[in-house]
Amino acid sequence: MCGISGFISKRRITLEDLTAMNDTMYHRGPNDSGAEIYDGAGGYAVGFAQRRLSIMDLSPLGHQPMHAADKRVSVVFNGEIYNFQELKKEFSGYPFCSQCDTEVILAAYEKWGIDCVSRFNGMFAIALYDRDAQEVYLVRDRIGKKPLYYWEDGENLVFASELKPILACPGFDRKLNPDILPVFLYQQYIPEPDTIFEQVKKLCPGTILRFRLQPDNGQKRRECFSYWSIKESYQKGIADPVTDFSQAKAELKAILQKSVKSRMEADVPLGTFLSGGYDSSLMTAMAQEASEAPVKTFSIGFEEKQYDESGYASAVAKHLGTQHTEEIIREKQMLELVESIPQYFDEPMADSSEIPTMLVSALARKQVTVALSGDGGDEFFCGYQMYQKLGQAQKLDAAGALVYGISQLPGLKQANLLGRLPFSVRTIAQNRDKRYKTQLCSDKYLACVKSLTGSDQVRFDRELDYHVKNWQIRRMLLDMDTYLPGDILCKVDRASMKYSLEARCPILDQRVMEYSFRLPHSFKDHNGCQKYILKEIAYDYIPRELLDRKKTGFSVPLDKWLRGPLKNKLTDYASPAFLKQQGLFNADATAKLITDWLGAGDGGAYTGSNYSRIIWAFFIFQQWAERYLQA
Repeated sequence: MCGISGFISKRRITLEDLTAMNDTMYHRGPNDSGAEIYDGAGGYAVGFAQRRLSIMDLSPLGHQPMHAADKRVSVVFNGEIYNFQELKKEFSGYPFCSQCDTEVILAAYEKWGIDCVSRFNGMFAIALYDRDAQEVYLVRDRIGKKPLYYWEDGENLVFASELKPILACPGFDRKLNPDILPVFLYQQYIPEPDTIFEQVKKLCPGTILRFRLQPDNGQKRRECFSYWSIKESYQKGIADPVTDFSQAKAELKAILQKSVKSRMEADVPLGTFLSGGYDSSLMTAMAQEASEAPVKTFSIGFEEKQYDESGYASAVAKHLGTQHTEEIIREKQMLELVESIPQYFDEPMADSSEIPTMLVSALARKQVTVALSGDGGDEFFCGYQMYQKLGQAQKLDAAGALVYGISQLPGLKQANLLGRLPFSVRTIAQNRDKRYKTQLCSDKYLACVKSLTGSDQVRFDRELDYHVKNWQIRRMLLDMDTYLPGDILCKVDRASMKYSLEARCPILDQRVMEYSFRLPHSFKDHNGCQKYILKEIAYDYIPRELLDRKKTGFSVPLDKWLRGPLKNKLTDYASPAFLKQQGLFNADATAKLITDWLGAGDGGAYTGSNYSRIIWAFFIFQQWAERYLQA
């Protein structure tokens, strides 16, 4: 586990430059570092650098950049290849020097070429230089657990695990992506492949980027191609269904057990995040089952009882017999972390659960270097409340179309019949656009974003990539493709790596993901019981009464903060004079909207969690801009 950076460039970038770029990610790898520059064809130099958090083979033999035995191939690598011991058996003649998975990447490439990545089960961002072919490859894991950014500057390319090394690269122009601001304000994150900067992209999950230093006639210098995708994997899965529930439960349980066990391989202390919910409790139970000693578990609670789930986590830990550590967090501790969000997230990130995720990571890091989490259960097994609402909305869609049609009749339209209907009825009636049927309630919040930025050009139509009639399944696939890598996994990566902690997600194992696509949807949403099959597996370990409750999640009191301790800073960011000088927002409209929102209280026009999220996203962007655009 670590951070990687490097370049393929005809411009002069010195070893001192590369080292400085790499050291901006010290938090990702405090145990070791390396930086090297190689002469390439066509006037290019290739630079590879890495910051290492030692997890497997703690000796100097795991140092990177690492080179193949014949020196033909060099690699820097961030992540874990969980099946590297199995793969190692394929290379009986290879002269291995270490016990780490990085060296297996080199052996696998020499045997199978870049197709080797299809054999890797893990989370990874890889940069590999083949001297014979004069090609550099960048590779990102299937679901996007590990990040990888790249900046193209003419015929040159700079890459890194975070934006910080690219920002530190000589010649980088911090020009904002002009189309991304409304997207961020609405979605709270910036989805792949875009970033906050115009010239920087994120390598999409399941993708390989090939850069030819000296292309032959007709060859592209740079090209990207996919080796795994949600869409293709889903299509393969539904073509080979598992229709017997008992069989499905037994097979999924065995796959999860194997996934958990493989993620417990480490030469450093390991534990689990335990919220007391189904996913983290199941992962913890399986880890405890596979461990000879009590597993270390970590949870946080909150002074405000409506946000506090620590009692549930403690009860699960007691039942399983784990070595449990819990900390009750004060509001002051959370507010102190707000200032650090831009420093460790690089791009604006407005998922407020990043704050408790940082706090539980800090707690775990005092005792362990690796922590298992339950991420992925909601997206792959139909866990979010939104999915339940979509199931209801689809059943009422025909009635909604009728109501909408009547509301558009002369006279009724003028009388604003639609505007006088209850919110739930109006939401279904207005949901007429086929491009985003599964994205309810978008119109009025897009209007809010438009009043701030002058643009509502937020792309919703990616769900059309999935020709699935069931709205729940379509939205799940969309979330796997966008929300999961762009928000959830980004949040967990940055929050954990802030404290040099590696987070591993067993549910996002390739085998689990692909098996989930073979299951009938009724195994996931069973007569309104969401995550049905995961719950049935969890009940094999933990009594129902310890798990069955309403989902809370990692929430923070945004309204209270923005109308309280953060109010002065928010009003400074929203002053017309400041906004006119900044030139990114509609100054007068933004100032008025935020002033109205601050004064709305609990009964005004701008109440509701989505308005709070948009105002929070505005606040986070301005905090980010203060750090990165004025530097």
